[in-house]
Amino acid sequence: MSSENWKNTVKKTATKFAAAVAITGAIGVGAAAAQETFKVGIVTFLSGGAAESFGIPAWNGGELLINLLNQGGVLPPPYDQPGFGGMMIEAIPVDESGGATKQVQEFRNLVQRENVDAVLGYVSSGDCLAIPPVADELKAFTILYDCGTPRVFEEGSYEYVFRTAAHAAMDNISLARYMESRGIEANTIAGINQDYAWGQDSWADFVASMSVLVPDAEVETALFPKIFAGQYGTEISALIRVNADVVHSSLWGGDLQAFVLQAGPRGLFERSQVALAAGDHVMPQLGNKMPDGVIIGARGMNGLAARANASPLTNLLWEAYEEEYGVFPVQAPFRMWQGILGLKVAVETAMAANGGNKPTAEELAAAMTGQEWEAPSGLIQMVLGNGHQAIQPNAIGTTKWDDATGQMTLVDIEYYSATCVNPPAGVKAIDWIHDGFPGAVCD
Repeated sequence: MSSENWKNTVKKTATKFAAAVAITGAIGVGAAAAQETFKVGIVTFLSGGAAESFGIPAWNGGELLINLLNQGGVLPPPYDQPGFGGMMIEAIPVDESGGATKQVQEFRNLVQRENVDAVLGYVSSGDCLAIPPVADELKAFTILYDCGTPRVFEEGSYEYVFRTAAHAAMDNISLARYMESRGIEANTIAGINQDYAWGQDSWADFVASMSVLVPDAEVETALFPKIFAGQYGTEISALIRVNADVVHSSLWGGDLQAFVLQAGPRGLFERSQVALAAGDHVMPQLGNKMPDGVIIGARGMNGLAARANASPLTNLLWEAYEEEYGVFPVQAPFRMWQGILGLKVAVETAMAANGGNKPTAEELAAAMTGQEWEAPSGLIQMVLGNGHQAIQPNAIGTTKWDDATGQMTLVDIEYYSATCVNPPAGVKAIDWIHDGFPGAVCD
């Protein structure tokens, strides 16, 4: 898809969202007025630097899946029953832009004014650290569908909050394993990561993993620009000056796009092996501006990595998304899908136990604790954080432009079982890494 067509798709989606909110104040996806509904607040970036490459694709994927679920009989079992246990799903989208203080107020509005049955959302690790205490205060069932910091459940315990995706330790352990297994020269390493929980934790996990797997590697520099900085001339100069063998980055969204576009012409990708912990989601926008040979992750067996190892469920949603939006789905819709499907499993498990009634927040929490389900990205298992935090398989690949299709592709993809790159229950990720990954089971 050309960059111009991509911009038109994003503009069309954003305009559609704004018009719907202006008219109704919320978007009801396929809800039948005379039938009981299940209301879900869906929070993701719909404006700002994280919208184009992450928030809008996530919402697009969520809206698509909700429509398919409300139709019923489209997805394979156990997802063929209409809606959630026969209840039509009504989605209320909320823009995540504005920071944690604003998001806490938006969360309260969803629960206390909109009377949602569940909240599913949050990309920013800062927002994911702010929301859980409020969710437990309000006794509101909440799914964190994306954010990466391990701190949510390693430093806190919550009754009503669950994260249906693996945290960022998996991404950076996988990167280190990939480089070690391929003998990539890594005597010196450098990093550029955003200055908040996600970037700091990602860098710490990567450095610790490299110290175990490539013990001779030395850190040359670690740069932490503020989130949504957008301009990286000074940082790129510093990275070129130290000339490290490997440059690690967990930049995402518009920040990552800007970094690639600014660093490419200055030769950084030729000087150093660049490894992007979560970089697949900017590939459609960047096209051939993303250099060949970049090691890249998708925060799970998502996007192109999922397509290369696809299940029937993956193929169905991939093809539906591509037909609807004219571009292949990257990690954002995949992570939204696994969150929505996990919510469906929890609702229907709770209804099976309570005689078929709409479940309470307490019943949903009980049903989700320790749950597992199949998603387009593989098996999702809620095994960390006392059954509130997911683990999942991961994949790392290397970028290569395909002239025949006019698209950037991933080659030399390595798949990692969940037990290979996620810590066991009851162990903090950084401690598990420092101890040398005891008990890791790698296929």
